[in-house]
Amino acid sequence: MATKRQWSQDVTENSDALDLEENVFESHDPKRIARSLKRSAEASQRRKSEPHRSAMSMLTFYINRAGKNLPTKQKKVLEAAKDELRAAFGRSQAH
Repeated sequence: MATKRQWSQDVTENSDALDLEENVFESHDPKRIARSLKRSAEASQRRKSEPHRSAMSMLTFYINRAGKNLPTKQKKVLEAAKDELRAAFGRSQAH
């Protein structure tokens, strides 16, 4: 039986909705992460919702599950990537 970590890693690496750039969540550049997720979401023919929602869902999933043991510095980068992703899709900032 797979552990939770392995399950989360499997979802991140083998998402049915998005083909993610390898190691995208390890980048230290929030804009790069956002651009990569946007490209993946817009290119996907398998996603079930609009590109912005699919990209944000994958980022949030990673932060909440696979990224729960991330160093504080990297978690801040990923949280900043949410704002960059909103900007990339022309969405307003969350309050």
